[in-house]
Amino acid sequence: MTELRIFRAGEQEREAAFRIVEEYNQAVNVVVRDSPESFAKDYFQAGAGFWLAQAGKQFVGCIALRRLHTHQQAGEIKRLYVRPEYRGSGAAGALLDALERYAESSGYWWLYLDSKDDLQAALRFYRRHGYEPCEPYNRNPQATIFMRKAVHPQANPRQSTG
Repeated sequence: MTELRIFRAGEQEREAAFRIVEEYNQAVNVVVRDSPESFAKDYFQAGAGFWLAQAGKQFVGCIALRRLHTHQQAGEIKRLYVRPEYRGSGAAGALLDALERYAESSGYWWLYLDSKDDLQAALRFYRRHGYEPCEPYNRNPQATIFMRKAVHPQANPRQSTG
């Protein structure tokens, strides 16, 4: 398999990044979708980001981070996706690791995510990486599972961040 490159997308990759998010939306039947404008606003600004996994000239995976305005020093993970033929390659772990390092260096103490209970492989992946169940933090109509992880050494998992 071709070597993977993980990097934070810039403006020049924004259209390609949006296309892979559309592929993700189709794969997991996302109802509430980003528009090109909201995608740019949420993920292409300071303190946010969109990471791509690239194999050769092809983008094969992605993950996104945006500020979580309802909680202090917190971000929300969105859109983790790896194309089926690259699953098991380590791309998901590398994408999550890049996002977590950026989040901590950007001052985040917590990372939150929501998912659906039918995405069992994704839920196992997040549990293996230290994410634990938490109370709902948003009103996503499709979300049935909510998780969080402390990414700053001084974050107290028993303390509310709201």
